Amino acid sequence: MKTKHDTLKSAERRNFLKLAGTGSFTAALVAGAAGTLWSSQAAAQTAIEERDRENAADHIMTIATAYVLGASRSYPIMQLDLKENIQNATNGKVYVKLAPGGQLGAGGALVQRVQSGTIQAAQHSLANFAPFAAAVDLINLPYFCGSNQRFTNLVNSDAWKNEVHPKVEAAGFKPLFYINIDPRVVAIRKGGAGAVITPGDLAGVKFRVPGSAMLQQYYRMVGANPTPVAWGETPSAIKQGVADALDPAVGALYVFGFKDILSHVTFTQAVPDSQIYSCNLEWFNSMPADVQDAIVEASEITAHQNIAKVPSARNYAMAELRKAGVEFHALTDDQLAEWQDAGGYQRSEWDSFKVELAGSMEVFNKLVEAAGTMGRYYIHDA
Repeated sequence: MKTKHDTLKSAERRNFLKLAGTGSFTAALVAGAAGTLWSSQAAAQTAIEERDRENAADHIMTIATAYVLGASRSYPIMQLDLKENIQNATNGKVYVKLAPGGQLGAGGALVQRVQSGTIQAAQHSLANFAPFAAAVDLINLPYFCGSNQRFTNLVNSDAWKNEVHPKVEAAGFKPLFYINIDPRVVAIRKGGAGAVITPGDLAGVKFRVPGSAMLQQYYRMVGANPTPVAWGETPSAIKQGVADALDPAVGALYVFGFKDILSHVTFTQAVPDSQIYSCNLEWFNSMPADVQDAIVEASEITAHQNIAKVPSARNYAMAELRKAGVEFHALTDDQLAEWQDAGGYQRSEWDSFKVELAGSMEVFNKLVEAAGTMGRYYIHDA
């Protein structure tokens, strides 16, 4: 027998397909996010509003992400907020078309599309950005800006904007804003090594790493056995014991479905699991000055919303992971110091990375000072 829930789901599916089928895909997404797809009348009203906005706009801006719209509950990517803020700040001159959920690709593929001008803007990690604009890879130096506050201080500082942004712009990108998610963690699979509190607990642990040479070096320095695995293959690698551990932020572990295959998560605060919205610089520069200013203002407003959202998103992800039996471990200052002593950016093993990415040790030291100097924004740390 059909329940009321089944009937609502059927109506939502029908209205989504109806809107998408008539070319109102963004309207279908907006209605879905607002929870109004169950009502044909409300869904139709949303479609009319979106069509009117698009028709009244002077410019269309496509923004692509790898995340579904509901992901911000545990992974504050803020794509609907950015759309709304740009449309409002530009007084309707720009209409934003969203392409969420990896429709147009993810990671490096999205960076490429922005650089080529195929789309106007996208969300992607700074790690995926690094092959296109190497200087941003500085954020992967362990304990340089691993905590949320140090990362926020750094990327909003004059030093970062003066030293790093020109290199990003030389590659064809305009940074819109940086997204705080939370620091990467040490997450151990079920049946794995048990809780990791000190670097010694990682001895012999097969640690899944991305292609980043810096992350591979760091996990080697703290005693693990770095095991490069493509992101798409990581869930099966963890399940099968090909890798024993991985390091995304808690929100990412939840969003990507790891909750049932993990046992312990430790907040080591070494490296931020950070994202950015980048924009094609040529397109941005082609906009009238008032539109450019409004897009910058909208980006700053969305950055504020992201910062405010971080602790509630983390708590939701942790609550869901706890239901699946995952245990969490926060470290004391002394325990964190042990990790930093073993693999932190102050060690000479990192000097070649500092000079290569920052340009000189003098510039790098400026950035270290910026990361440690409280800026305009306070953010909650795990």
